[in-house]
Amino acid sequence: MTACAIESAAESDSGDAPRTQCVITADGSYAARLALDGDCWFPERWTLDGPEPYAVPLPSHQPEEPGTEVQPMGDGRVLVRRPTDGRHVFSLLYPTGPGTGELLLGAVECPDDGTRLRMLPPAPGGERAYALAVGRRTSTVWLVAGGAFGPERLAQIPGRCSGGVWLDREGRMLALDRESGGRTKAVVVDLERDGEVSPLLQITADSDDRVLLADRDSGLLLIGSDAPSPGRPRLGWGVLGSTLPVRFPESLRMPDHEVTPFAIQPGQVLTPESCGVALRVDGPVGSWVGVWRPAERTVRHFAAPLGWLTGTGVWSPEGELRLPYATEDVPCGVARVEAPAVPAEAGTRPEREPSATGETEPPGPVVTRPVPLQQAPLGGLVTN
Repeated sequence: MTACAIESAAESDSGDAPRTQCVITADGSYAARLALDGDCWFPERWTLDGPEPYAVPLPSHQPEEPGTEVQPMGDGRVLVRRPTDGRHVFSLLYPTGPGTGELLLGAVECPDDGTRLRMLPPAPGGERAYALAVGRRTSTVWLVAGGAFGPERLAQIPGRCSGGVWLDREGRMLALDRESGGRTKAVVVDLERDGEVSPLLQITADSDDRVLLADRDSGLLLIGSDAPSPGRPRLGWGVLGSTLPVRFPESLRMPDHEVTPFAIQPGQVLTPESCGVALRVDGPVGSWVGVWRPAERTVRHFAAPLGWLTGTGVWSPEGELRLPYATEDVPCGVARVEAPAVPAEAGTRPEREPSATGETEPPGPVVTRPVPLQQAPLGGLVTN
């Protein structure tokens, strides 16, 4: 079996256990996670943009309860979401000498037992944070940090939504995967136009099409879809605003493994096909790291560091992949994986890739221009 992990880790979280993996800001400066002290969970902030990474514990007045979620802000504070009795209470934590300061932001009410609320990925800029409440028939985007008067409802979207990918550097365009009529299609929500919803990814009428990752510099998108093989999701790629179809490389099909993209190399503004994509590979013998580029024919495989906070990492523009890890001896560490850029000749003969229709095009020169999403109104955001 070939599997493609297309659901966000947050989607599979039942809320019965604290989230122990780290979350990294959009610019890679800070991370946050829940750490364990004996039997007690507490938030911990990691600083990643200095000469050496270091962690600052941010214990509150009592241990964190199951279901607590943390997210780093761009100024080094840590946002905490604590669910309790149909409410989700948000606070900002920050170090104050030997203790922890806490700024209460307010709460979001979710009295319906069928409504689930979770944080969306860190927004560009790091000044604001957002959450998604998914009800029985509608989904709501909330601004939970960075507003003027506490949590603010920004958009209500018909249908049940999952995922969450930022498409621009302003934190305005949010891609969500919306389930409607028995199919899942990616849509884009414009948070500056009262939550206006537009189609983003519709490969075929009968396919489930999700956006997994996006690079805001080059427009490169990682996509999960069963369009080329109905009922069996596969990984594909395209470029925001393009006219070429989404491609589904054979190199991303790994029998009996789940392949989950988790980071894209930034800074490759004119060459999306040269962007490094970090993959989490889960198989019968464990988990490791893969590195793939659209212009290459293969996935390069790397052993994960001991204690890797699995599925998290950040790229430098120069092509260094940084993987956070924590062990008993090194409670705050970053392993560095060198993934050299694609040689010039490698970008001229891409592997044969089936399109959404299953057809395979002969290899030819890589064309650097915006390319796939049929009805996306976002081509102006990327100028290649």
